Amino acid sequence: MSALSSIPRAGTQPPPARTRAWRTLRALRAQPVTLWLAWAVITLAALWALAPTLFTQVNPVQGLAGQQLQAPGAAHWLGTDALGRDVYARLVHGAVHSLSGAFVAVAVGLVLGTLLGLVTGAVGGFVDDALMRLVDVLLSVPALLLSLAIIIILGFGTINAAIAVGVASVASFARLVRSEVVRVRRSEYVEAAFGSGGRFGPVLWRHVLPNSLTSVIGLAALQFGSAILSISTLGFLGYGAPPPTPEWGLLIAEGRNYLATAWWLTTVPGVMVVLVVLSANRISAAIGQGQQRP
Repeated sequence: MSALSSIPRAGTQPPPARTRAWRTLRALRAQPVTLWLAWAVITLAALWALAPTLFTQVNPVQGLAGQQLQAPGAAHWLGTDALGRDVYARLVHGAVHSLSGAFVAVAVGLVLGTLLGLVTGAVGGFVDDALMRLVDVLLSVPALLLSLAIIIILGFGTINAAIAVGVASVASFARLVRSEVVRVRRSEYVEAAFGSGGRFGPVLWRHVLPNSLTSVIGLAALQFGSAILSISTLGFLGYGAPPPTPEWGLLIAEGRNYLATAWWLTTVPGVMVVLVVLSANRISAAIGQGQQRP
C-alpha cells in the first residue's frame, strides 16, 4: 500500500527534487556539442596534470638509445625527439607545468585586479582617478612586452613566467571589476544596506563584491586560455621553464630545428596548446551567454 501511495496521481506535480533534476538534465542535453568537446579537452588536460602516470609510464626526460626522431607509430604514438624521448610522455607530463602556470597567472590577475577594481569603484574621487590612470597606462603596454619586462626582473622559470603573465592581466580585471562595482554600488539594496546602518567594509564584502564577480568569472576563463598561450610563448622564447622540463612552449621550441624532418615535434604540442586555448574561450563564451539570460 505504501508503494502505491508513493506513485504520483494524474494531474499532480512531481516532487520538487525530481523536478529540479529533470530540469538540470534537460539543460545539459540542450548544450551544444562544441561546449561538450571544450569541456572534454579541458578535463583531459587537467587529468594529465593531476595524474600523468595513469596515461603513460614512460620517463619524459630519459631518452632511448637508437630511438631518435622516430615517426609516430605503434611503439611511440606521437613519435620521439632528437634525444629519443617519447613525445606523448613529454606532452602528458608537460600539462602540469602549463596548466599550473596558467592557474597561478589567473589567480594573480584575479586577486590583484579585483582588489584594485573594488577600491577604485567603491571609494571614487581622487583615488579612482589616480588608479584608473595607472590602469590605462598598463592597458596601453602590450601584454607580452610587459610580461618580458617583469620576468627579466624576477628571473626565468615557470612560476616567474606565470606571475609576469598574471601581473600583465591585472589591468583587465581591474577595469571590469571597477565597472561592475560602480553599477552594483548604485543599486537599491546596497543603498538600503547603508541606510539601515551598515558599515562601509561589511557592505562591500557582503553585498557589493559577490554581486560584482559574475562577469569576472567569464573573464577568468578567457584569461586562462590566454595565460596558457602567453606562458607557452615565453617558454618558446626561452624565458620559461629550463630544459629538460617538458613544458609545452619549450617542446615547440626544441622541435623548430627539425620542421623539415620531424614535423610532429612542433605540431603535436602546438595543436594541444591551440585546443586548450580554444576550449577555454568556448567555455568563457558559454559563461557569458548564461549571464546575459534573464
